[in-house]
Amino acid sequence: MKQYLDLVKDVLEHGESMSDRTGTGTKSVFGRMLRFDLAAGFPLVTTKSVHFKSVVHELLWFLQGTDDTSYLEAHKINIWRAWQTQLQHVDGTKYPSIGPLYGVNWLRYKAPDGTEINQLDQVISEIKARPDSRRLVVSAWNPATLPDASVSPQDNVRAGKGALAPCHAFFQFSVRDGKLSCMLTQRSADLFLGVPFNIASYGLLTAMIAAQTGLGLGELIWSGGDVHIYHNHVEQLQLQLARTPRALPQLLLKRLPESIYHYQYDDIELQGYDPHPAIKGAVAV
Repeated sequence: MKQYLDLVKDVLEHGESMSDRTGTGTKSVFGRMLRFDLAAGFPLVTTKSVHFKSVVHELLWFLQGTDDTSYLEAHKINIWRAWQTQLQHVDGTKYPSIGPLYGVNWLRYKAPDGTEINQLDQVISEIKARPDSRRLVVSAWNPATLPDASVSPQDNVRAGKGALAPCHAFFQFSVRDGKLSCMLTQRSADLFLGVPFNIASYGLLTAMIAAQTGLGLGELIWSGGDVHIYHNHVEQLQLQLARTPRALPQLLLKRLPESIYHYQYDDIELQGYDPHPAIKGAVAV
């Protein structure tokens, strides 16, 4: 993951001071790219420990296509807690929600006629039927569900909007030489907390779809729009820069379920992950 550290250096040295939605302030550059050979190892940062359990459970939750974060709460995954609010089912029971964000738009994208489109099903079917297609695209960016920046995340959820605008907004697959590659476009990229987590998540998603379609592993290509370091994460990233990257772990999918939606946590194993100690940093909300 040396290229991740090179990107950190780039932003620290060349980033422009910018204001942001949270009021924390950032050093920011615009437009960067990283490439990872998924066959060479799983792209998980080793200069700090990343909580892979959270990566897996969040992705499995996305694949449920729901705004209800009860699954995450049940597995003690707290990454969305700061933005969720209580909504009510038609039967009167309450549930925690972050509104229509990633999984909802992946699997239940609202068409103009009110029908719901499962973009992931479309992509998997297209990979199988027409692997040369240039239309293997999934978008989490739905203008109809973008939040109103003038009100709180909780008020947006109550109004039927997403608590936040999607950061990892768009991804595209390509099949070449029997291998599946994915390019993720991340419009807003928090280098300390968000980017290592998102790279791991899409590395896992690509491996799962490759398994479902009988393909080998190609590349994960990460492209960032606003790539930034929050001012309160500078010391943490300087500590990472002082550490030597270690060998990448390997990902093992222990079972091939009947569909992408039937993976369980125990089906996914990370082998040989030996990171440096974790580094804490506050989430900018």
